[in-house]
Formats: sequence, structure tokens, C-alpha cells
Amino acid sequence: MSHSLRLGLVGLGWLGRLHAETLMTGQVPRMQLTAVADIDPIRRKRFTTLPTHATLEDMIAEAEIDAVLLALPTYQRMPLTRTALEAGLHVMVERPLAVHKGEVERLLQTRLKPGQVAGAMFNQRADPCFLKVKELLDSGEVGHVQRVCWTVTDSFRNDCYYTISSWRATWAGEGGGALLNPAIGYLDLMHWLFGPVRSVRTFCGFGRYHPIEVEDDATAFLEFETGATGVFITSTGEAPGTNRLEIAAQRGRIVVESGHVTFIQNTVNVTDFSRTCSEPATMPPKEEARVMVPSEGGSEASVLTNFADAVFDGETLIAPLAEGIHSLELANAMLLSSWTGDTIDLPLDSERYLKWLDRKIAEADSR
Repeated sequence: MSHSLRLGLVGLGWLGRLHAETLMTGQVPRMQLTAVADIDPIRRKRFTTLPTHATLEDMIAEAEIDAVLLALPTYQRMPLTRTALEAGLHVMVERPLAVHKGEVERLLQTRLKPGQVAGAMFNQRADPCFLKVKELLDSGEVGHVQRVCWTVTDSFRNDCYYTISSWRATWAGEGGGALLNPAIGYLDLMHWLFGPVRSVRTFCGFGRYHPIEVEDDATAFLEFETGATGVFITSTGEAPGTNRLEIAAQRGRIVVESGHVTFIQNTVNVTDFSRTCSEPATMPPKEEARVMVPSEGGSEASVLTNFADAVFDGETLIAPLAEGIHSLELANAMLLSSWTGDTIDLPLDSERYLKWLDRKIAEADSR
């Protein structure tokens, strides 16, 4: 391998072009975009300085590449991920990895070759605010988490957005809406920060704000395996919207909003205080501090830089491919809960979910 990771980009839609710009402007050290592929010849014509190919298979046969970045429509990601892995390439896949959990379960049966690297584009894990929250939680400084409330309604989409590609916002083309697209990175963070979810009850709005068939609004109630409870709210129909995470724990409250982390810390454990305090209606003493975090980070470029470091230096991936199943399972469970009106226990029955998804596709096709 050369001193730069030779990367092939597959998928030259809106997202793929953003990745291409990041790579071609030198934002990722030790990584060079050496080939692109897209079935659309018009999209390929935009790249006059690079070898272009119609398919991943053509690229593998003809191009000099060490790795691929897959930025295709969701349904195409898992089959081509398998193709790239079986060809011995390092692979980075856009999120979500697939439409439903069963696809990823089958892919994860593919054994990686020694030294082969496979990652997922969960760039929020590299955000300095969430890294600080992860540090606080893992250190035990905040104590047992009791409740989580996350409102993610700052991903507004206008109707025009959903007409960019015909597959968008359809059960057959994208497999979901707000949960599977803008919110998927935050669902990944829910698992990464707070651990596995035990059960979920969700209420979705399907085409509530847009002329689409999938969900553009969701409110979910969660129970984590730790015993903590949570609420997750997301929408693509609100503006200006909110992105606010509040964590209630025994040693205080953490709030993440507008690029800042605030930790209001109880000087004693709230449970211990409750059991020993003899004065009615007395609050534990507290102190407030805004936690300083770096102003930069959390970009796709930082994930790709880490990807190259994992290939060359054996660095730990920010988001290994296998961990992408957790957010997808949670999104699937939320949709299934809304469709059935039931509380859904996890692990999710992937076959049950697929039957419901196929039903939704058939219903949409019959209209």
C-alpha cells in the first residue's frame, strides 16, 4: 500500500459529492480519492480529473484502490458492502447501514481478513460535546443515569428535499424517514452513551408535515437495560427546531445544547442525600459549571481521518461497522411500535419487522 489510502467513492448523489469535496480539498490526511463510481453518466461527467466507473464491480476490476466509501441509496449499501469486503478492500459505509436489522445480521456473518478495516460514518461520536459526555458517564462522576430526554427537531426538510431523488421518503426506496435518515446518528449515540435499550413505545406521524409516505415526526419512550428511562423526539417539520440533550443522574444534571456542555453537579449522591436528610423539601447542595470542550470536531473528515489511521496504524475505529446495527435496530423497533401500537422489546425480531415493512411497501404500491 502507498503512503496514502487510495479510496474509491461509490455514489455521487448529494451526499457523495460532499464527501468528494472533502477528499479533493485535502481535508483528510493520508487519504486520496482515486476513483468514483455511479450508475448515472451525468453524475460521472462532473468528475473530469478522476477515473470514473458505472459500478463498484467495474471499479474493483479496473481501478487502483485500497478502500471504498459507500454513499449509495440505503437499500444498496449492504449488498455492495459485502462485495467490497469479499474483494479484500477496507470499507466505510454511510449511515444507516441498511433498511432493516436482518440485512446487517447477515452481513456480519462475513469474516474480515486480517488487517481489514470496516467502519460506519457515525461522525457524531467524534463531536467534542458528546465525547465529553461519554467521558463523564464512563468515569462514574455523574453516578447512575436515571433519565434521558433528547429533542432533535433541528433537521428541518422542505418538500423540495424529498424530490431530489425518487427513492427518498418511500418505504420501497429508503425504508423510512426521519428515524432512518437525520436521526439515525443520534439513535447511535443513545446506545453508545447509555447502553442497550430494553423496550420502546413510539408514536410516529407519517406524512404529517410533508407529502411523503414515511415518518417525519416521532416521539419515543424508552427503557434502558440499566433501568434508566428516556424520551426521544425527532421531526423534520419544525423550524427553527431544537437539539437538546438532558441527562438526569444521581450526581447531577448534564445538558448539551448549542455546542456547550453544562454539568450541574450535586455535591452528594441524591439517593444518599434523600435517605439521610432530616429537613423536608430540601434539595441537595449543588454547583454549576460549563464544561469546556474544543470548538472543532465531529465532521465526516474526522471519521475518515480515523479510518485511515486504523488502516495504517491500527487505531481503534470511532464507529466499527458492526456497531451500526444498534441504531438501525432501534429505528426499526420505533417504527414497528408505531405500526402495531405495542411496546416493542429488544432484541428486535428482525423477521417480524421485515414482514411489516413489506406490508407497508405493498400498501404504498397499491395506491
